Amino acid sequence: MVMATKVSLKRTPLYHAHVSSGAKIMPFAGYEMPLHYHGGIIEEHNWTRKNAGLFDVGHMGVARILDKSGSHDRAAQAIEKLVPADIQELPPGFQRYTQLTNTDGGILDDLIISRSPDRKHEGMLTLVLNAARKNLDYAHIDSYLPTGVKLQPLSDFMLLALQGPAASDVIKSYDIRADSMRFMSVATITIAGTQIQLSRSGYTGEDGFELLVPTEKAIEIWESISSDPRVKPIGLGARNCLRLEAGLCLYGHDLDETTSPVEACLTWSIQKTRRQKGGFLGERRILDEIRVGPQRKRVGLMSSHQALAREGTPIHDVSGKLRGSVTSGSYGPTVAGPVAMGYIQACNSEVGTDVFLMIRGKACAAKVVALPFVHHHYKR
Repeated sequence: MVMATKVSLKRTPLYHAHVSSGAKIMPFAGYEMPLHYHGGIIEEHNWTRKNAGLFDVGHMGVARILDKSGSHDRAAQAIEKLVPADIQELPPGFQRYTQLTNTDGGILDDLIISRSPDRKHEGMLTLVLNAARKNLDYAHIDSYLPTGVKLQPLSDFMLLALQGPAASDVIKSYDIRADSMRFMSVATITIAGTQIQLSRSGYTGEDGFELLVPTEKAIEIWESISSDPRVKPIGLGARNCLRLEAGLCLYGHDLDETTSPVEACLTWSIQKTRRQKGGFLGERRILDEIRVGPQRKRVGLMSSHQALAREGTPIHDVSGKLRGSVTSGSYGPTVAGPVAMGYIQACNSEVGTDVFLMIRGKACAAKVVALPFVHHHYKR
């Protein structure tokens, strides 16, 4: 008889703070993470939309690309072989969203690449990667780096996120300069006596910040920010429905190794110079799809039915023919109804197209709708 091996889950430094705050803990991407606290997912979702929600995203992968000569161009050229974004022209103090692509043009992961505002860190790029993919990503990136450029995973730093309309007022109480930061900009500030890297970004569709903090100081910083009455800790349940309402992809659901950035409607993240010159893995398929269009597209889907279309729900056209499937689906508290995203053949992807979602064997009428479901509130 073969005994099942119990998987050992990791914990972020904030695990005990979550438990003491009444969090319901769940396994996620190899970690024990908070699903929600006492109020539940919908209450936390609505709080973030109206105030400020504090998220532990310490499970995410954080790494640096370092050029030993201190050349930004060399570091950027090295990572540009693996992503379709223009990193060479990324200004100091800014970051870009992009994807690691494979030789077939599929997505290995989506990530954020930041360039420090500090000139003494020239030749260094910071990467934020998905938790479930980070070890695969590290090996993939490292295998392509040229001599003199190295990858350095950071175990002594972790991420927090503060999201919502009150986030700016909370952070500017530590440093007034945070209020004037633009979306996707990066700065260095001090919170609770600790210097951190702050970016005006996040994955909820709301204004907010992500904080790269020393792991050993994470609890102090979490407690300092949490002490503000405008802030509540928020679990991964609300984070998921916030990102879905914002029309944002989740790797392993809306993105995978067979799906291209063009199919995923992420062409906006491929700058003009990369579309013209290529030079990244999978460029043939991706540039061809930009030119002639993909065979399928990611779309938003809404139905008047209250039944939720979960991942894997078939999408049929009005004649009953299978045209695609749902990749993310949930109740949207802000829109007060079910919302979903999925992939559908391009000929059926136009906004306003009538479709049927086959939910538990029942054909539920729905429409293809524009994304996002809830307007973004980024500070441009």
